[in-house]
Amino acid sequence: MKNFLAVYMGTPNSRQAKWDSLNDAQRKQMEVTGIKAWGDWMVKHQSVIVVAGGPLGKTKQVSPKGIVDIKNEMTGYVVVKAESHADAAKLFENHPHFAIFPGDAVEIMEVLPIPGM
Repeated sequence: MKNFLAVYMGTPNSRQAKWDSLNDAQRKQMEVTGIKAWGDWMVKHQSVIVVAGGPLGKTKQVSPKGIVDIKNEMTGYVVVKAESHADAAKLFENHPHFAIFPGDAVEIMEVLPIPGM
C-alpha cells in the first residue's frame, strides 16, 4: 500500500456564488447534510485513512525573499493509503467537498519516499 495526499481545492467560483445565493435556512440545511455526508465518508474509509487532516487556514510563504502572506486554492487535506494512484482517486468520487459543498475538486498525489532514507 502507498500513501496519498488528497488536497481539497476551492476558489471563489460560480459554485460558490450559487452557495452564497441560498437563504440562511437553505444554507444551514446544506451544511448539516454536508457535514453528515463528510462524517459518513470518513467512517466508510477509516480503514484507509492514515492522517485525518482537516481544514486549512491562511497561508504564509517563506522564501529567500522573506515571509509574506499569500492565497492559494487549498482548503483542507487528508492522507489515505491505497494500492494505486487510481484506487486512491476513486475514493474521492462524488465526495461531499464538491457534491454538496461548493468545493472545486480533490487533488490526489502519491507521497513518495525521501531519497536516501
